[in-house]
Amino acid sequence: MTDAVGSLDTPDAQDEAPESQKKTRKGGKRAKKGPLKRLALFYRQIVAELRKVVWPSRNQLTTYTTVVIIFVVIMIGLVTVIDYGLDHAAKYVFG
Repeated sequence: MTDAVGSLDTPDAQDEAPESQKKTRKGGKRAKKGPLKRLALFYRQIVAELRKVVWPSRNQLTTYTTVVIIFVVIMIGLVTVIDYGLDHAAKYVFG
């Protein structure tokens, strides 16, 4: 039985890969190193990434911190007002 694409009994050609193209991984480079060497490599990569980071200046850090604190205070006030309003609405409705 066939459909518009082809036979239902055989898989599509793109699903089949010749045996020569299939790669079997037997651990690769990671299996050759011990756990301490892998841990040392991990920390070296962390230090290398941290060197790429553009750190903010003290002035920028103060500005960002102030903005975050002001935003949090505004959100606390907003949630408090909404909670107060819903509390009174629930007391009005349910007595």
